[in-house]
Amino acid sequence: MEGLLGMNKKTRVIVVDDSALVRSLLTEIINRQSDMECIGVAHDPLVAREMIRELDPDVITLDVEMPRMDGIDFLGRLMRLRPMPVLMISTLTERGAEVTMRALELGAIDFVAKPRVGVANGLQQLATEIVDKIRIAAKAHVHRLVRPSGAVVPAPNLNKSTPSSASLLGRVSTEKMIAIGASTGGTEAIKEVLMPLPADAPAIVITQHMPPGFTTSFAARLDSLCQITVKEAAHGERILPGHAYIAPGGTQFSISRSGANYVAVVDAAAPAVNRHKPSVEVLFKSVAQFVGRNAFGIMLTGMGGDGAAAMREMRDAGSYNYVQDEASCIVFGMPREAIAHGAADEVLPLQKIAPALLSRLQSAGGEVRHRI
Repeated sequence: MEGLLGMNKKTRVIVVDDSALVRSLLTEIINRQSDMECIGVAHDPLVAREMIRELDPDVITLDVEMPRMDGIDFLGRLMRLRPMPVLMISTLTERGAEVTMRALELGAIDFVAKPRVGVANGLQQLATEIVDKIRIAAKAHVHRLVRPSGAVVPAPNLNKSTPSSASLLGRVSTEKMIAIGASTGGTEAIKEVLMPLPADAPAIVITQHMPPGFTTSFAARLDSLCQITVKEAAHGERILPGHAYIAPGGTQFSISRSGANYVAVVDAAAPAVNRHKPSVEVLFKSVAQFVGRNAFGIMLTGMGGDGAAAMREMRDAGSYNYVQDEASCIVFGMPREAIAHGAADEVLPLQKIAPALLSRLQSAGGEVRHRI
């Protein structure tokens, strides 16, 4: 009986938004679902704070820009004092994208980008995405935000062109390529992998499930924190060591060869694959085809199975693959599927992936054989 009750339990959601229209629309969208209900709405974070204490929701949706207390300030306090799944409701603006990246750093599970005009129609069109992301958030592993006393925000890295001699990887960086796939929770996971890498690391290609308008801010944020150069991929550009290339939202990103060089292929007209655009499957298939045994694959946190089959193709072509373990994932969907497909050489906690990769690259100039 207890198991049946658990199966029928609805996800309880509080909507926090300063717009009465948005509150009404989100409430109606949520209450249409048989597995969730909106148990309260709040027009600002101070009202929301009391409502959360009283009603103990499973998930909250939170507007980015709000009166009396900024949504980001509220999120930071919430994730330190009472961590819980939060879905951000962002605006499709440059400012909205930058603030959303900050929200993900603070521990928000994911975000939905609402249009600036035609909000009513826009949110109804996004209804499936909204409720899908609420379901994912309800099951996600939420981590408490820890801000040690005296902690400082990393300053922008202005010294990209002069890596320390101790970290030089030499010619191996021109021979190898690293391919990373991620979805829910991936923005912070990708940062965790990229920040330890030296400025002369091999070329890195990345697909993070993200809509148009947000990958530019994502790339800029990473570029300010990393020794390598991080940018959105542009069609036809050469893929270079010391650089990470992020799939632009709303496109399919892959790589190809032009003579001795790898080049980026960015296709806005290509269809979605596994319901995603960009899709990890598309990128990993191209890496399997054109890079083969010179590739390293990394599968990070995310819902679903996008990229799992192609990651197995990479391994069959000779790549060495790292998969994030369940305990450190926000959502253990894509990594689980990669493991099930036999695509993983190593399953590691997030914080150990970059050190393991660097150790492998540095071993015997990167010439160590990985399968004995």
